[in-house]
Amino acid sequence: QVQLVESGGGLVQPGDSLRLACAASGRTLNNYRVAWFRQFPGKERDFVASIRWTDARGILGDSVKDRFTISRDNANNTVYLQMNTLKPEDTALYYCAAKMFYNNNYEYWGQGTQVTVSS
Repeated sequence: QVQLVESGGGLVQPGDSLRLACAASGRTLNNYRVAWFRQFPGKERDFVASIRWTDARGILGDSVKDRFTISRDNANNTVYLQMNTLKPEDTALYYCAAKMFYNNNYEYWGQGTQVTVSS
């Protein structure tokens, strides 16, 4: 089992930056891919970014690839989502998820952290 705990959400103004953290416990993540998703009210969860733990290669969604970056801290078993130049349309509940690299679906999910971008 993998437990995921997100942190770092909050209320910011347009143009501000925010860094989300996803702390993992229960297992080392050497064979995992960890991702961030976000969910807008009344909508399905959308993919934001993911990272392969072994080599830290990241993938970013088209809507955020020019503003967000994903990274991981091996020593602290934590994945970060650095969000820059935030826009009101980035307002959502952000979830961290993890899966074994060979699985199609993400099997472990955190509880989510709210990001609100508003002036």
